Parts: sequence; C-alpha cells; structure tokens
Amino acid sequence: MFSVFTKLKWFFKENWGRYTTAVILLTVANIIEVIPPKIIGNTIDAIHTKELTTELLWNYIIALVALLFAAYIVNFIWQYQLFGGANVLQKDLRMKLMDHFLRMRPPFYERNRTGDLMARSTNDLQAVSETAGFGIMTLLDSTLYLGTIIIMMGVTTSWKLTLAALLPLPLLAIALQQIGKFIHKRYTISQAAFGELNDSVLEAVEGVRVVRAYVQEREMEKQFAQKTEEVVEKNLRVSRVNGLFAPVSKFITAFSYVIGLGYGAYLVSINDITVGSLVAFNVYLGMAVWPMMAIGELINTMQQGNASLDRVSETLNEKEDVPNPKERKVVQTPTTIRFNDVSFQYPLSKSLNLKNVNIELHRGETLGIVGKTGSGKTTIVKQLLREYPHGEGDVEIANEAIQLQDKEQVLNWIGYVPQSHILFSRTIRDNIRFGKPDATEEDIARAIRMANFEDDLKRLPDGLDTMVGEKGISLSGGQKQRISIARAFIRNPEILILDDSLSAVDAKTESRIIDNIQNERKDKTTIIVTHRLSAILHAEKIVVVDDGEIIQYGTHDELVRQPGWYQEQFKLQQVKGGE
Repeated sequence: MFSVFTKLKWFFKENWGRYTTAVILLTVANIIEVIPPKIIGNTIDAIHTKELTTELLWNYIIALVALLFAAYIVNFIWQYQLFGGANVLQKDLRMKLMDHFLRMRPPFYERNRTGDLMARSTNDLQAVSETAGFGIMTLLDSTLYLGTIIIMMGVTTSWKLTLAALLPLPLLAIALQQIGKFIHKRYTISQAAFGELNDSVLEAVEGVRVVRAYVQEREMEKQFAQKTEEVVEKNLRVSRVNGLFAPVSKFITAFSYVIGLGYGAYLVSINDITVGSLVAFNVYLGMAVWPMMAIGELINTMQQGNASLDRVSETLNEKEDVPNPKERKVVQTPTTIRFNDVSFQYPLSKSLNLKNVNIELHRGETLGIVGKTGSGKTTIVKQLLREYPHGEGDVEIANEAIQLQDKEQVLNWIGYVPQSHILFSRTIRDNIRFGKPDATEEDIARAIRMANFEDDLKRLPDGLDTMVGEKGISLSGGQKQRISIARAFIRNPEILILDDSLSAVDAKTESRIIDNIQNERKDKTTIIVTHRLSAILHAEKIVVVDDGEIIQYGTHDELVRQPGWYQEQFKLQQVKGGE
C-alpha cells in the first residue's frame, strides 16, 4: 500500500524542505491540540474539589486562548506547505506527461486511446496529488496524532483504561486492510471505463457534422448513455466499497466509547481516577475517532493513488519509438536527400508499405510524388519526418544516414504541410506565426502573399486577428490549406514538403502558389505530394508510386511520353481541365 511513497521519492527528495516543514509543524499542531482536554480536566477537578480561584480560572482561559492562536498559525503553515506540495506534484507530473506526449511518435498514439490519455492526465493525476497531500496528512494523523492521544490518555488518566478502550483497534485495522484491496482493484477498472467514455465524447464532438449529416444523433445519444451507465456502475462499485469505511470505523469506535465509559465509571467509583480525568479521557477518546477513521481514509487514498500512479507511470515509461542516436552525426546543410533501397512496414501492417525505393534529390530541386490513392506517397515523406522506426535500406541527408542524425536538427530543416490541416483555436496571425514565433509583420505578409491568401484575408471580419475557431471550423477547406501553407512558408525551410496540400484550392490559386514556390525557393529543396499533375509540371524529378514501389521516374516531359499511369492520368486531367 505504501509503495506509492517509494515511487514518489524523487518528488519528496526535490521538495524535502517543504515536506519537512509540514511534517514538523503538523506534529507540533497535534501536540498543541492534546493539551486543552487536560486543562479542561484540571478545571473540572478544581471545581469538584472547590479549589478553583479567579486567578486560576483566568490562567486556564489565557492558556486556552494562547493555544488557540498558536494552533491557528501552525495549522495554516503546515496546510499551506503540505497541500501546496500536492499541487506542485500535480503540476510536475502534468508537465512530464505533456513533454512525453510531444516527444512520442504516431505508433504511441496507435497503441493508446486519446480518451484514456486524457483520463490519466486529469483524474489519475488528481488521485496521485491527493496522495501527496491528504494521504500524508492521514498517515501522520493515524500514527503520530493517534499515538500522541494514546500517550496523553495513558499518562494523564489511566493506562488500564486506555488499553481497554483501544482493544477494538486491531479489528479496525484488519477490516480496513481487506476493504483497501477491493478499492485498488475496482478503482483501476473505473478509471479505465472513464477513459473509454472520454474517447466516445471526443469522437462525437469531432465527428458532429457527420453525425448530423447521417441523422445519427439519437444513436449517438444511446451509445453515450450506455457508456455513461457503465462508468456510473463501475464507480458505484467503488463507492459501495468506499461506503464501508465510515460505518466500519464508527461501529468499532463505538465499542471503544462503551468500554471507555463503562470501565471509566467503574474506576471513578473506586477512586482510581478523578471525574475530571474521566471527562478528559472521553474528550481524548472523541479526538481519537478521527485518527481511527483516518486509517480507513489513508488506505483508501493510498490504494487509489497507487493505482493512478501506476497508470501514469505506465504512460511515462513507454520508450520512444524513434529515439535519438547516442552518437549523432552533425550535418550543417541538407545538400542532398537520398533513398537507397528503402523498404518499410507500418507496425500494424501485414505487408511491406514501401519496397526498394530509390530517390536522389539535390538542394534546389523539386521532387513530385504522384500515384493512386493508398499507393504509399505519404509513407515516403514520413521517412524524412522520422515518424516511425527505421526500416530497411538507408535514407540519407548530405550523405549521412538520417537515423544517425539528431531528430530536432532534421525537423528544423523541414516545413511540413500535412494532408489534414490542423489549426489552433487562435487568430490567423498566431496560426501562421506558429511556424516562426519571432516572425515580424513583414515575414507574415510575405508568407501570406506566397500562399495567395491576401484576397481572402481582406474578406475576413478582423483580418489577421480573426479567430479561426477550433481546428479552423470557421474557415473553408481552401482557406485552412493556405494558412497551413503560409505557416510552412514563414519558416523559409531548407526542405518544404507539401503533402496533397493544394487539393482544396482552384487551379488558378494552385498555379500562383506554385509560381511563388518556383520564384522564392530556387536554392531550397521542395517535395510535393499530389494527385493533380499540374502542381508538379515544373519539378526536376517526378516519381510515380504504386503499391509502395516506384514504377516510373523522370521529368514531366519524359513521363508524359512513356506509356503508363502518368501519361494516362495527365490526358485524363487535361480533358477535365486539370482537376
């Protein structure tokens, strides 16, 4: 149960000052809190023996007020330190998770559902945070505080009465330990169900347009209601076990009261203890109720925190699918890009997705990659983006294998515009500047001009300050594409990759963007993946891909004269006006 503290020792080591202060002051607060019952008992004894004077009464009152103020100050400081530490832990783990998510590659997200990752980043982190705050408090209360109360009861009243009243405690410990085992198992199951619910919500929200188009609102509601019922049922199973803590604690604690009152009254009758001592003892016994219940709360918190920390650690411990090499080759400029007999297979694929691909591209050249849908065009590009582990053969940049180079260095050379255009819920300016945070207004204007977005910008209500909405929902497909292209242009990258990024614009707009690329990127490398051949007529090299293999290679003039897919597609698109 307490292994969660061992797993968090790195955090306690980093914040030892905060937790040392909290533990010491919490101990001091516990000592302060057990003094007033003794003062009350002495006051009752003084009244019973008629020895209470005005001066003595005022001394007792002043002592109680002083203890009250001391307890207030000490309690404020230890709570601030302890629960502040819990918030720091949650922040640190959240930062670690975010950093981990940003470093991981597509295979990681193929293995893990987004909803489950969200659950681990929210509910699970909250449970771990409670362990470092409320958990430590209940640990100290159920040990040091309870121990202090027992010592005061034994020293100031009677050891015989104390031992008798505490006889039920072992039963409480055994019962709560058994309940804790059920908590751990059921809580893990409930958190997994919550992750599945998150997934279903994400799918419904992201696909709301499709849901409405196919009139599936009621069906989605039905599925969501079913998922919700499953989560509720699993959480109720946890709550049913949780609900046993308080009744069991109170039931066993009641036995302590019965023993304390019955046996205490007998000791008073034989003059073994005074009436004031019995009153003080019962106050102490009342104070001991919380530490006894804290044992249950401690087990509950530890089990939930342990289960959640295991889930978080499971995510953080996943290794990078594409790690940086230990000894990295330094390349100053990507003068060449070369594919040497490259073969590749996706982790979930049953056959090769690329087969013996050979391409050579020099700085300043444009490469066009074409082929039918699903032929492997984007898969070639992903080899440069290092999204998956290295396959067979070599991808080289400047005559050095790409897997021996620093990933960040390679990606810093690349400006990538993917098929699915992801825009953030910010202004158009912020989305374009995302590619270069320190970009000037002149840089932004140049990128907009190259992406042929000037006329559209004038029609938007707030120009560059127009909010695009979540994932660019307020913009058309063509506008989203051109903002994504401008985001890549603003970096002026050594290698520009357009992955079917002109599919949503008309032929005239496409022609202007291609002209801008030709004029502005004469000394830079460009790779264009497309299904419209008009976008690559100017390319120095064109490859036709089919089923992961390059079946044609050459310039436009060479390929258009060769019988095959390229010639047929070019004639077809000419007839259709370039579409």
